[in-house]
Amino acid sequence: MADFKQINEARKLLGLGEKANLQEIKEVYRKLSLRYHPDHCQDKKNKKGCEDMFKRITSAKDILMTYCVGYYFSFKEEDVEKIDVDKAYYEHIKRFYDGWLGDLNL
Repeated sequence: MADFKQINEARKLLGLGEKANLQEIKEVYRKLSLRYHPDHCQDKKNKKGCEDMFKRITSAKDILMTYCVGYYFSFKEEDVEKIDVDKAYYEHIKRFYDGWLGDLNL
């Protein structure tokens, strides 16, 4: 398991804040991987740089996903009550539509 320093560096490399969910990690990784994948590198003269960055962002994503997958979620009533499920669902749906269809002002 990675330590805090590795996790912190990984999230910074991906441009994530101090809080992110799995979907956000995947979305940022997909965006960056499309940008830096050696087959899609815009800077043809610096293909090696794109390849190195692609490896770094892939490693960062793997570190964060491993950390998140190993996280324990509480299903105790008092912990579940702390979460506003309707608000979380609304925010998830809003991000989905904002990302795919632009700002729909839900």
